[in-house]
Amino acid sequence: MKASPGARSWMAAGVRHELLTRALPALRHDMAAPVSVIRMGILLLKRQVTAAENPDAPAWAERVAMIENQVNALASGVRSLRDWELATHDDGITRSALVAQCTGLMRVAFDLNGVALHVGEDLSPEEGEPNFPAAAALRYMFLGALGYLHDCVPNVGAIDVEAQGADGLRFSATPGEPSAADPVAGAHRAPRALAIDAIALQSLADGLGYEVAVEPQAVRFALVAGQASA
Repeated sequence: MKASPGARSWMAAGVRHELLTRALPALRHDMAAPVSVIRMGILLLKRQVTAAENPDAPAWAERVAMIENQVNALASGVRSLRDWELATHDDGITRSALVAQCTGLMRVAFDLNGVALHVGEDLSPEEGEPNFPAAAALRYMFLGALGYLHDCVPNVGAIDVEAQGADGLRFSATPGEPSAADPVAGAHRAPRALAIDAIALQSLADGLGYEVAVEPQAVRFALVAGQASA
């Protein structure tokens, strides 16, 4: 018996929440790093104010500029959280930028678990690349494909991300050594309430309007909603 539209929508929302939870450690790090630099810069300024009889104006200006730059970086990181809202209008994203963003978010977590992420040379940035609409939805699809292969392929050692035609992506997993995972990896991994299996990935794709091809050790999808990847 097929699930009702309401049940499918609920499941797709649960999968999106799970994927965002997995990406949060990297997002938090991007926002926490500027805070540490800001605190250090303010502490140094306080010491200079207290100790200096003849203030060094250039040095002060340098410290203030550093703090301003880090505040801007922090604000940018906070604003980036809005990019995960499906209801937020965005300007789309190129295929290479999508790959760079998502692999950048997940690379450390995957490395800690002994899973390497390999990106094909045909996904390097190129001038004049087309923009694909709905960047937030595409991020969820990309992370869903990674999550499926990570969770469901036994003893996965590497995941290769390659271009599929002009507007698609193909993810494939290869086995690794049983001892490849870092023994402390679990301490650095976000809690996982939901395994991304084939049903979860298909529910995610249905909820977002994308066609996805799910195989035991590979996933393919096109970056245009409603269009199958050849």
